[in-house]
Amino acid sequence: MWVLYVLIALNVIMSYRGFQDRLFFHQYLFHVGSIRAGDQVRMFSSAFLHADIPHLAFNMIALYSFAPVVILNFGTLTFLLIYVASLVFGNMLSLYMHRDHPSYTAVGASGAVSGIIYASILLNPEGGIYLFFIPYAIPAYLFGFGYLLFTIYGMRAKSDNIGHDAHFGGAIGGLAFTLMKAPELFLLNPLLVIGLLVPIAIMFVLLRMGKL
Repeated sequence: MWVLYVLIALNVIMSYRGFQDRLFFHQYLFHVGSIRAGDQVRMFSSAFLHADIPHLAFNMIALYSFAPVVILNFGTLTFLLIYVASLVFGNMLSLYMHRDHPSYTAVGASGAVSGIIYASILLNPEGGIYLFFIPYAIPAYLFGFGYLLFTIYGMRAKSDNIGHDAHFGGAIGGLAFTLMKAPELFLLNPLLVIGLLVPIAIMFVLLRMGKL
């Protein structure tokens, strides 16, 4: 579990530095214009910065809650690969979606964390998820399906400041690498896999139609 604590520590240290030093924050955040000009380090560094303490806390609590299932099933190295792959998928989708918006900026570990969440859902679909003040656990598979649909809605509506595209890209990364590592999940729980792939297929259709 040491890798989980290292990732949380890196997020806390980098984010705290960004809270205190705005020049550092702007130097390493996700900025489309800078990335397209060659500043590729932002693709990774932005995932360790956060806008404020609640943003940081939410992501780290989610990571701490879902990561153990992935680590216990796959081990440290594969967990880290899924985390990094989800981070990259999330930011690549953001870069594609905002390729014509050079001033677009974003920060946060949400893409990487989304990938870990969906890896955990595939590995433990019957696990319960508690949201805010809801007294009953929501089955992980229902949460996963609903979250992806909500993310597509957010990508279309563009009515908030949430990086829905990074969340979605991270989820795709988590799903893809988990299924590559454990293809038997297709046979063990085909309805779950198909159910989680349906929103991803919808997203690609909407992209082809120019609706996102």
